[in-house]
Amino acid sequence: MHVNVRLFARLKDIAGTGELARQAPPGATARTVWDTLVNEFAQLRDYEASISVAVNEEYSRMDVAIADGDEIAFLPPVSGG
Repeated sequence: MHVNVRLFARLKDIAGTGELARQAPPGATARTVWDTLVNEFAQLRDYEASISVAVNEEYSRMDVAIADGDEIAFLPPVSGG
């Protein structure tokens, strides 16, 4: 199935883009997509414990099932004052 991935802040810098199109197997979760990205961009692993994920603009958990055409967004923690 086809999914659209959005990356923000430092994650976007690591990947070199804020939007990616990816294929995911049937039964995939947001974690499946994340693991695929980590295999492609190893530096993303540094953010694994602290990222948030949203599926179709709703905050979700990494174990949420995804469907064809979904948008999965990965967001690092926000800092600043």
